[in-house]
Amino acid sequence: MEPRVPENDSLVMQFVLVGLTDSPALQPILFVIFLLAYGATVGGNFSLLAAILTEPKLHTPMYFFLGSLSLLDVGCITITVPALLRQCLSKERSIPYRACLSQLFFFHLLVGADCFLLTVMAYDRYLAICQPLTYSTRMSWGIQKASVSMSVVFSFAHAVTQTVALSTLNFCGPNVINNFYCDLPQLFQLSCSSIQLNEQLLFAAAAFMGVVPLALITLSYAHVVAAVLRIRSTEGRKKAFSTCSSHLTVVGIFYGTGIFSYMRLGSVDTSDKDKGIGIFSTVISPLLNPLIYSLRNPDVKGALRKLLTGK
Repeated sequence: MEPRVPENDSLVMQFVLVGLTDSPALQPILFVIFLLAYGATVGGNFSLLAAILTEPKLHTPMYFFLGSLSLLDVGCITITVPALLRQCLSKERSIPYRACLSQLFFFHLLVGADCFLLTVMAYDRYLAICQPLTYSTRMSWGIQKASVSMSVVFSFAHAVTQTVALSTLNFCGPNVINNFYCDLPQLFQLSCSSIQLNEQLLFAAAAFMGVVPLALITLSYAHVVAAVLRIRSTEGRKKAFSTCSSHLTVVGIFYGTGIFSYMRLGSVDTSDKDKGIGIFSTVISPLLNPLIYSLRNPDVKGALRKLLTGK
């Protein structure tokens, strides 16, 4: 007599991640590339964080948020790249059902916190440039901690909602994920249950965590640009634009990849373009962020130079 399968349990107990390529010759090359990218990302973000902690000049709200962003970037790449490195070294591509859900949960937790934190950073620049007289009170230490904490709380609620909703789906057919990590669009295509509610929840999350923050960031920088253009000093305008342009570059990369990934749920098949976008959002973006914020910022470059040389 066959054991009875619980009603809410998926018939598929593990998924198979296709990875980036099936070519054995390319596996060692990809392993070296992503190992170097992972090391550079972790080293770059922790170096930036150490510079912020050790340099008194950088003990300001903007750099507190930047340090928090560095921690999120390290977490985001750690969720995906070590598993990718394992795929490159072995032929084992399977991932247990629960491990897939865990990866999905932590990925959306960290990426969601990124969404809110980038919005807070835009508001910080708005207060610093447009409301300088009230900046110290409106961006006090307590407000800074509360802003980061609320970003994590909202993101946690989003990650729990998406993970629980996905766990109600049944997977009884193909179990091959055409990607190197577990994410909602690919899992939706494998479900043999209705995903209408899941798609509605994802679109609601996209509005709350994508459209609204992006609108607030755009509004903040519209005021910032208007205020900067009124600065008479050329050097002052240059410094203000340099600080803001770094943040806008990170926002553009982050939201550009997010929109491409999650606004294409109607497509029938995933393609290698999805893998490319996945690499960009989980590997390249965390790698570039410390470079973007440090290369055009003399204070950060000075702190990093002092940290690395001891002078």
